[in-house]
Amino acid sequence: MELSKEVSLQSYNSFNITAISPTVYFLNELTDLEQLPDLTSKPFYILGEGSNTLFVDHLAPIIIKPNFKGVDIVEKNESYIVTVASGENWHELVNLCIEQEIYGLENLALIPGSVGAAPVQNIGAYGVDFSDFCVEVKWFDFINKRVKTLSNQECNFSYRNSIFKQALYNKGIITEVVLSFPKKWQANLSYAGLNDLEIVPSARQVMEKVISLRSAKLPDPNVLANAGSFFKNPIINENKLTDLLRVYPNIPSYRQQNGQVKIAAGWLIEQAGLKGYCSNGVGVHQNQALVLVNYSSNDGKEIVNLAQYVQQQVLIKFDILLSPEVRMVSAQGEKSFDSLLVKDERV
Repeated sequence: MELSKEVSLQSYNSFNITAISPTVYFLNELTDLEQLPDLTSKPFYILGEGSNTLFVDHLAPIIIKPNFKGVDIVEKNESYIVTVASGENWHELVNLCIEQEIYGLENLALIPGSVGAAPVQNIGAYGVDFSDFCVEVKWFDFINKRVKTLSNQECNFSYRNSIFKQALYNKGIITEVVLSFPKKWQANLSYAGLNDLEIVPSARQVMEKVISLRSAKLPDPNVLANAGSFFKNPIINENKLTDLLRVYPNIPSYRQQNGQVKIAAGWLIEQAGLKGYCSNGVGVHQNQALVLVNYSSNDGKEIVNLAQYVQQQVLIKFDILLSPEVRMVSAQGEKSFDSLLVKDERV
């Protein structure tokens, strides 16, 4: 295990926010987990690639950074079983699967971050979620100092949520995920943007289309600092949708299996007149309103203030409350968005 003191985290978060951690534990081998000290009495945060993290203070908590590597593929009669270490890059995994003619993840191409973060957020895009293919998650228990196996059902997956953000939050570290891909594959073209592909596109064609769509709308964090989609797409009931359709007949909506309806948060923000809005070195991206970007600020609180303003304007116009997808980390550890809010005089 590598241990470093007084570490700048600017290069470890895609918002490019300046923050200093007193101690960072870099974990490269599973045996490193046994050497971790008891951190239960101190604030700490488990950091992947920092693509969904906003440091809101100039000081950060203790950081645990797992970097476990390895991919194992087992072919069965009707499926492929792929076991992936949590430190692997997610998009590189998608590419590897396509190269190996293992299909299913193509809709999730170009999502930034590590494989270990995928089950925490239950990442998803273009009608596909991580949980659709997850069989098991291997998880190191801090208390018992051993790796446990959680089934898909035990992970309690839901929209951008899992047991790892709830009951098991900061009680352990994900070390591996086990995925299953049926050999009988069918393209998922349910989301707008994919339905203009060929009648029977290949998985690679779907992946290339997803990459093209995402690249056209989402800024490259290496060029313009951002964390991708900042807000979750809100879920509303049928009555609320009916009311909205009377005024906005073209509102993008996606019906869910439970009878509720998912609304495109980016569309709501754009209709609130905030696309391209800028304030104090941060702003709403000019091409994709769902993305908040950092032009020149070193203070994560400016992103929080912007997010609050966006949230308030959408609430005023549509009576829909947006919730951030990005995780907020202070010197005392991860915080809820609501706990960081202050009165905004602009409203």
